[in-house]
Amino acid sequence: MTGWTLVIVASLGCLVVKLAGFLLPTERLSDPRVVRAAGLVTVCLLCALVAVQTLADGRSVVLDARVPALGVAALALVLRAPFIVVVVAAAATAGVLRAIGWGI
Repeated sequence: MTGWTLVIVASLGCLVVKLAGFLLPTERLSDPRVVRAAGLVTVCLLCALVAVQTLADGRSVVLDARVPALGVAALALVLRAPFIVVVVAAAATAGVLRAIGWGI
């Protein structure tokens, strides 16, 4: 399967799922199990995106300055820092580590 074929098939799959959401009765979508599952899927997809963007470089796993930056961001979130502080702290950590030559 070529890359474009895969993109088209995935797009059609997303369209079918979205249309199914409109066609299902409202009481099925308000079921607490469905609401909980939808929330968990969203969190899982976000975690997967963060992991791939932090640890992957093409087809290999890379441990560079992004890993400690993610740790600093996680620590700032645990300490309930404002979101802008989390972003700046993570960016500064990655920047300083790359400036001193670690994880280039």
